Amino acid sequence: MKTIGLLGGMSWESTLVYYRLINQGVRERLGGLRSAPMVLNSLDFAEIEPLQVGGDWPALTQLLVDAARRVEQAGAEGLIVATNTMHKVADEIQAAIDIPLIHVVDVTAAALERDGIERVGLLGTRFTMEDGFWRERLQQRFGIETIIPAPEEMTAINQVIFEELCHGVIRDASRRRYLQVIASLSQRGARAVILGCTEIGMLVGPDDIPVPLYDTTELHAAAAVGFAVGESAGS
Repeated sequence: MKTIGLLGGMSWESTLVYYRLINQGVRERLGGLRSAPMVLNSLDFAEIEPLQVGGDWPALTQLLVDAARRVEQAGAEGLIVATNTMHKVADEIQAAIDIPLIHVVDVTAAALERDGIERVGLLGTRFTMEDGFWRERLQQRFGIETIIPAPEEMTAINQVIFEELCHGVIRDASRRRYLQVIASLSQRGARAVILGCTEIGMLVGPDDIPVPLYDTTELHAAAAVGFAVGESAGS
């Protein structure tokens, strides 16, 4: 098997899900006591979040580039950045390392293309929803149109992520609010919804909504499993 490099801690709640899904996936593919060879660099989110809020992306880029290089030096053969928001600097990370970065947008787009989905709703942090790095990559590389929530809906979504989900807090009221936003996206023409934040799958699942749900954490972890067992070359 190939060794997976995992940049985590953003937040550690979702990194825990990545670690579990990747190891479960390897065991399901190979059986017995098999688990995934992995190099984990778990960062301190308390150092990252203020830089995000302050818009200091050069500092964030350098922080993640340094972390990715340490993962590569430790023996990783492919890299997973276990957060959607920080894929804003994925190209810079890839340019700084010699191992493939498995991009969360690309693996999600592959699932959407497989299912013939051409118009989707996107939930995530405010950075992911408002900034173009997710939507533009989907449109330019795959021809998939993205619908984002209204401004007041984005505020509520972002607040739940940072004030609740990143702390492991799950509230029924927040789930209901998310479901209202998803219903609105569906009414506006979204044929499916992307959970474009690695924590949202803790709150909303496919049985909760009437349209197809694409959980980026699950898709990203599955791509890591494929890479590890030699079924994918990454991206």
